[in-house]
Amino acid sequence: MKSKNTNRQINPYVKFLINYSVPVIITLLVIAAIPLSGLSGDYYIREVTARLSRNTFLVLALLIPVMAGMGMNFGIVLGAMAGEIGLIFITDWHIVGIKGMFLSFIISTPIAILLGYFAGIVLNRAKGREMVTGFMLSFFMNGIYQIIVLYGMGSVIPITNSDILLPRGYGIRNAISLLEIRQVMDNLIPLQVSGIQIPVATILLIILLCLFIVWFKKTKLGQEMRTVGQDNNVARSLGINVERTRIISIIISTVLACYGQIIFLQNVGTMNTYNSHEQVGVFAIAALLVGGASVARASIPNAFIGVLLFHTMFVVSPRAGKELIGQAQLGEYFRVFVSYGVIAISLAFYAWSKRIEKEEERKKVMEHRKIKLAD
Repeated sequence: MKSKNTNRQINPYVKFLINYSVPVIITLLVIAAIPLSGLSGDYYIREVTARLSRNTFLVLALLIPVMAGMGMNFGIVLGAMAGEIGLIFITDWHIVGIKGMFLSFIISTPIAILLGYFAGIVLNRAKGREMVTGFMLSFFMNGIYQIIVLYGMGSVIPITNSDILLPRGYGIRNAISLLEIRQVMDNLIPLQVSGIQIPVATILLIILLCLFIVWFKKTKLGQEMRTVGQDNNVARSLGINVERTRIISIIISTVLACYGQIIFLQNVGTMNTYNSHEQVGVFAIAALLVGGASVARASIPNAFIGVLLFHTMFVVSPRAGKELIGQAQLGEYFRVFVSYGVIAISLAFYAWSKRIEKEEERKKVMEHRKIKLAD
């Protein structure tokens, strides 16, 4: 009896440590860094508002694969590449304003669907190792993207705008100006509060995505994804096509990531052709994990809390590093350290929790056998 009571007292603390250790650590770091940074309240609110509007869509794109039991989708980098290809074409064609942005959505959607389908097939062949496979897949597809953009565009794929072509006549320049669509979504519905620009249209788009996710979970396909996420064997016994359902979840995530990257880059106003997409997966996943999500469980509140905490740290850490030791570069290194560190800690805690669950199941089975033998 004594050991059972001890287990009951320890388990809630263990679960709290597993589920909320990362958000608590990041919150404490942010609380410590804000006064050290010396930033004004107006500057802080302006920066956090801008980062919330341009990053949240990308983080929300991760939720559906988690629901389908595929973990964190590092393959959203493929969607980001598709979005960048759409932006290259509208820049070449001089399509400006909101029309140009929505045309980039239209151009990049079929590319994102194709890439998502390919990623889904690959991940189906790596069940149980989806995250590391998605990570390696993003590196592989990045190489193909580089070949297409660096050698194919202007030679095989017609590009007529000399401003975005390399001097040799083919290949896209390293940086492309997106001034023609810069913040067109953010400024579509103008609103200022105390001198701070509120991106109303972008926020409405994010809310619309949240409503879509809530609605999607209640659909037949959404219920099937949740069943697949809980147990593949049970899903098959219920007549669900597990492989097809997993592929659809990755396609949806890739298309949403494509849109998220376009929203992000229209806010920034410039595109680094060969590097803008590389850290999309790592930063989005780190933000979601900071919000209290795990490999097997993620929600809309996790996404919003994570973006707020993670990007607050991004805002304050360079200034805090400068004030603390006189070098702002420390804050830049700290960002990368925290991004990868958060992912590593979360995966370690997830593995720990799984081991605890298996141990508890084993103990229950052993106790049940003892009771049967005693009877």
